Amino acid sequence: MLIHPQFDPVALAIGPLSIHWYGLMYLLGFMLFILLGRYRIKQNPQAAFTNTMLDDALFYGVLGVILGGRLGHVLFYQFGYYLQHPLEIFAVWQGGMSFHGGFIGVIIAMMLLAHKHKLQWLTVTDFIAPLVPLGLGAGRIGNFINGELWGRPTDVAWGMIFPHVDNVPRHPSQLYEFALEGIALFILIWIYSSKPRPLGAVSGMFMIGYGTFRSFAEFFREPDDGFMGVMTLGISMGQWLSLPMIIAGVGLLFWAYRSADKSTQKAKNWR
Repeated sequence: MLIHPQFDPVALAIGPLSIHWYGLMYLLGFMLFILLGRYRIKQNPQAAFTNTMLDDALFYGVLGVILGGRLGHVLFYQFGYYLQHPLEIFAVWQGGMSFHGGFIGVIIAMMLLAHKHKLQWLTVTDFIAPLVPLGLGAGRIGNFINGELWGRPTDVAWGMIFPHVDNVPRHPSQLYEFALEGIALFILIWIYSSKPRPLGAVSGMFMIGYGTFRSFAEFFREPDDGFMGVMTLGISMGQWLSLPMIIAGVGLLFWAYRSADKSTQKAKNWR
């Protein structure tokens, strides 16, 4: 039976300054965003995005991820706790970020970016969608290092004991999510976006892929404690929040291809 290594969450301490692994994983995610983005721009110099726009996307995206992710965690998962400990809302280095909150924050941020550069909003989201999954995967590694978001009890051979929780073998669900939301989603979206797609199709596929992978992983993850964190009707909060993503993604994908077909038909009629 495996035992969680109980990593020190602090990677480096210099006097009163502490650098946490969780923060370093976010930094890694942002670096991967820039590297992948510059690669895509170089491969397709005719794309609407430029390196300057990419830098702006990172700035706006960081604000959206941090503000939206933290507020989402507070409101969706542990509202009661933070109501009693309001100052801990700002302790982001301790972990506690909601993807769905961050997703909403990034949507708003990309609207502002699209307005600034006079681009269509879906043009922006289609470009950045393939750049996101590896950053999500890095965040899940941060969860594993922190020993948070552990899995449900299990008897599988790779079950892991988290000593700070109890002595019960559990699914290492953080690693499952790393594999699904990070690696598998990246491969899916990167390959799908490698060919020309209708406007909005890549964004729709991202929402479908993330919502599906996250919903599946939730079957192995211990439901979060606190306000709105428990399971309702046998469905976890993460699954409830992923369901609208899947539905919206399917709708967006349908709209994208339907709009493309109509444009093609109009072009034929004008010949």
